[in-house]
Amino acid sequence: METLLLDRLLQIGELFQRDMARAFDGTGLTTARVHLLWVLQHAGPSTQRDLARMCEVTPRNITGLVDGLEESGHVRRTPHPTDRRSVIVELTDTAAQTMERMQQEHTELNDTLLAAVAPEDRAAVERGIAAIASHLEKLVVDALTEAAATEEQAAS
Repeated sequence: METLLLDRLLQIGELFQRDMARAFDGTGLTTARVHLLWVLQHAGPSTQRDLARMCEVTPRNITGLVDGLEESGHVRRTPHPTDRRSVIVELTDTAAQTMERMQQEHTELNDTLLAAVAPEDRAAVERGIAAIASHLEKLVVDALTEAAATEEQAAS
């Protein structure tokens, strides 16, 4: 029986999860905490409300993540310059260095994975993966929109 593309994608996802768990074993960093650090690395200092939106989690969840990262020395909270009710979350210098190292490792892994593909096929593979990711994202958004509409109808 031929292996489906979806099975290969699921396998790749599982391998990435296992490798990430190995890389962060003993550091106190979970997948969710690393995701938050990644968001801060790319978005810069942000309010917890903005972080919750960007990470697609609840404000309560983001508070727990920030608490843990603050305790481990990865982030710090500072007063918001114009809104006394808000705080700004930013990476510490140590976390910024960690994220720079992660970005470098990310680039190296990308290069290693691309090297497994014949040079003449790389552009097609990249286009194909981008098309799959884009279409899957559309399917997920459509499904979420449909589910929300169904819930709204049921509530009326």
